[in-house]
Amino acid sequence: MINLELPKKLRASANQAHQVAQEIFRPISRKYDLAEHDYPVELDTMAAMVEGLADSGTQKIGGAAGGRADDIETDGHATELLGNSNGGNMSALLNALETSWGDVGLMLSIPYQGLGNAAIAAVATDEQLKRFGKVWASMAITEPAFGSDSAAVSTTAVLDGDEWVLNGEKIFVTAGQRSTHIVVWATLDKSLGRAAIKSFVVPRDAPGLSVARLEHKLGIKASDTAVLLLQDCRIPKDNILGNPEVNVEKGFAGVMQTFDNTRPLVAAMAVGVARAALEELRAILTGAGVEISYDIPANNQPAAAAEFLRMEADYESAYLLALRAAWMADNKKPNSLEASMSKAKAGRAGTDITLKAVELAGAIGYSERTLLEKWGRDSKILDIFEGTQQIQQLIVARRVLGKTSAELK
Repeated sequence: MINLELPKKLRASANQAHQVAQEIFRPISRKYDLAEHDYPVELDTMAAMVEGLADSGTQKIGGAAGGRADDIETDGHATELLGNSNGGNMSALLNALETSWGDVGLMLSIPYQGLGNAAIAAVATDEQLKRFGKVWASMAITEPAFGSDSAAVSTTAVLDGDEWVLNGEKIFVTAGQRSTHIVVWATLDKSLGRAAIKSFVVPRDAPGLSVARLEHKLGIKASDTAVLLLQDCRIPKDNILGNPEVNVEKGFAGVMQTFDNTRPLVAAMAVGVARAALEELRAILTGAGVEISYDIPANNQPAAAAEFLRMEADYESAYLLALRAAWMADNKKPNSLEASMSKAKAGRAGTDITLKAVELAGAIGYSERTLLEKWGRDSKILDIFEGTQQIQQLIVARRVLGKTSAELK
């Protein structure tokens, strides 16, 4: 029998994250949507709180940092017998969901919980985990010449004595100006293709690193999105994450493990925003006299109620797919297929639900009287970054059909 109830420890952590979303994020959500690029000073208190929780062993609130497959905790004797574990990935997913229910832009701005931390958690050595365990790391992958094709990285890394020298341009870097470190994807040798692509931890004060500009965006305006330039940028030799050797047989797999961690988290962000929109829409429909029933067939209910039930079912399926992907990561099960499935489903459901909520709410939904229109704008990026909807469907198709990237493009 499948038990879909959250373990007690995870419920406590998720409830804590929900309180942060409700008491801190929601009240300032509109403020920083209108004041793009202003730093949310209220998050400084969050940073101190998160650091205190981490030091005490409590799970992190924001959740963007993710976890390692071997960083798991069992929930007592019964789960040990079943071989079931819930660890850093599951906790991070639930916390990301709850804080995104409050404001996904603010969630992405929580100090010391950047998307780059997930890359560190996924592929760093034990020694690197100790060194970089408490940094705020953003992740720099995309370049002007490519978007979703991560294998097209052209930023170079050349070893010069005891230092790596990086050259290139990175765009759409979340928290690119505010973070203390940046995880940069670069190639050691373009002639070796995907296998030579590695990730490097670049400190903010590294010589040759600069912020070219900040982007003005449709949504998640509380989060800074930067263009970074690396011009003969020098970092220590041991700042290359994981194994520095180029393994042509293993290829791109080591670096791509990052996405197996982060895609379920982005799915959770979309699920959190979708849930926020559904709750607001239910209140609006109820106030307008539209009753939503689970006992009457949808085709015998008002059109708005029937549409709400459809969206709620989509929300539930996206939520369960995200849980599955995170659970597999915590239990050392290969989850590339499930991670992409969760990202594709949640990204699509999130945009559909938030925009349909704006539509069904009428003039209220399109105005700034509620946060519905903001959630509609915020949700779109969650279907794009960490791999677009189309890329996720392509990955799923390759996995299901047993095709390689060369065979199915």
